[in-house]
Amino acid sequence: MNPRLPYFVALAGVFALGLVPCAGAVEYTSVNTTASTISFTYHQMGSKNYGTFNKFEAKLVFDTQNPEAALAAMTIDLKSIDAGDSDANVELQKTAWFDTENFPVATFESTAVKDLGDSRYVFTGNLSLRGLTREVSVPVLLKAENAVGIFDGELTLNRNDFKVGEGEWADSMVSNEINIRFRMVAPQR
Repeated sequence: MNPRLPYFVALAGVFALGLVPCAGAVEYTSVNTTASTISFTYHQMGSKNYGTFNKFEAKLVFDTQNPEAALAAMTIDLKSIDAGDSDANVELQKTAWFDTENFPVATFESTAVKDLGDSRYVFTGNLSLRGLTREVSVPVLLKAENAVGIFDGELTLNRNDFKVGEGEWADSMVSNEINIRFRMVAPQR
């Protein structure tokens, strides 16, 4: 019997059980918020409008070999909104909309991640806005470029679910559906 055979059998077993990380494993544990973006689109009086949030913090722990264990969190400074018009930016701070005096931030914290294959994932978590929390699921595509991971995601929120745009704005010409897009840029660890 070959004396090396038990060694090779044991080594094969370790690889088969996944106890040695694969060469393709990549970890992302921080977000470059300067290179990242959060934007939104909505319809008002029949025309499509675009805006951004310019200040936010994000946390990420993501391993491509174990995406189900990933954690993601984000805090958005609602006063940093840019809806493309200074009057709109002021209006959105008021009680009927974001009520930033009482609720200055929106937060998201993941509770589960599902791997869909082909670098596509669904991050499920709790989104809190105006003191209300709702579970949301966000489809995300991970693109790896030059030792950087780009996490692109998009979801549609119903503003009425968070009582955004109340009072005279409840039946306004502003769409209930707000499309949110984000691009989180994370260097490989």
